[in-house]
Amino acid sequence: MKKLILVPDSFKGTLSSLEICSVMEKCIHEHDPSAQVVAIPVADGGEGSVDAFLAAMGGEKISVPSKGPYMEDITSFYGLVDNGRTAVIEMAACAGLPLAGGRLEPDKATTYGVGLLMADAAKRGCKRIIIGLGGSATNDLGTGAAAAAGIRFLNSSGTAFVPTGGTLSKIEHIDCSGLLPELREAEIITMCDIDNPLYGETGAAFVFAPQKGADDRMTVFLDEQLRAAAETIRRELNADVSNLPGAGAAGGMGGGMTAFFRSRLQMGIETVLDTVRFEELLQGADMVFSGEGKIDAQSLRGKVVIGVARRAKKAGVPLVAVVGDIADDIESIYEQGVSAVFSINRVAVPFSIAKTRSRRDLRDTFDNILRLMECR
Repeated sequence: MKKLILVPDSFKGTLSSLEICSVMEKCIHEHDPSAQVVAIPVADGGEGSVDAFLAAMGGEKISVPSKGPYMEDITSFYGLVDNGRTAVIEMAACAGLPLAGGRLEPDKATTYGVGLLMADAAKRGCKRIIIGLGGSATNDLGTGAAAAAGIRFLNSSGTAFVPTGGTLSKIEHIDCSGLLPELREAEIITMCDIDNPLYGETGAAFVFAPQKGADDRMTVFLDEQLRAAAETIRRELNADVSNLPGAGAAGGMGGGMTAFFRSRLQMGIETVLDTVRFEELLQGADMVFSGEGKIDAQSLRGKVVIGVARRAKKAGVPLVAVVGDIADDIESIYEQGVSAVFSINRVAVPFSIAKTRSRRDLRDTFDNILRLMECR
């Protein structure tokens, strides 16, 4: 063991990516105190993404005044990495469901605070801004964030207003001339791991609004609002976000980021690997360890293990996946660069029990893998 790279996703409901890295690194150094370990906790865009990037790259967490889901004053944050050139923002830090408390009204919630964070980072000199989508209380298509960044939304009377999920159909004109120049010049990347369209049966409202407090009637209403706004965006900005994969993420903010900020939607793992300069880290590496809660056919759609494996394969570095569960018919993953897969489930017990012993089982399984490596 010389240089080992750790790039695990979280085991949802059991262990975070940070915790998995900690267990693995401790185990490695028990076997070889001199081993070089590079730990890259994976951020998926939701809560904890800023901390994951800071843990992987170092940097600074910036606290700033902002606005919550209902325009209440809050203190929020974002991360600065890459010597201050890149900002990492969780939309959940301003528009997240936990911030809504008991007030679940997706027709009135706003992403305005997210735009304030973006503006602060741009004014601070960040040339690259990463926006993580996930855990939102909103359904406003990102119009709140756009308004905070200087874009004006005008109603039929020519009056500017800040749209919410329930007033998107009132947008008649969109004036982008006031967009903060620093944001106009920045590269903006949006982390998005779902491919839901903006509206329809698999869109933002029907799939996600009920968990934000919408009943059946409101869900239909919110979907109609998104449809109306998509048509306005098509007319005003010559941009079609209606069927864009990922447009429905975070209450339509995926679509809004592309329409208002010309952002690129990108899988979370690809964003992480690009940001940490993974290809450079692979130089001289002897092994990569990745993992996720369950490896299955969905993993081939770009989830963490396969995203890492494809890059490791190009560099000729073997990758071992340490996972919670292994589905049938996963043989094709080996063609993508996965050398072997190990499950941490050491005994046949229900998940409710397995999750209580997951840390110990991960440690014991990983210990056995390292013992096998020592036999080479």
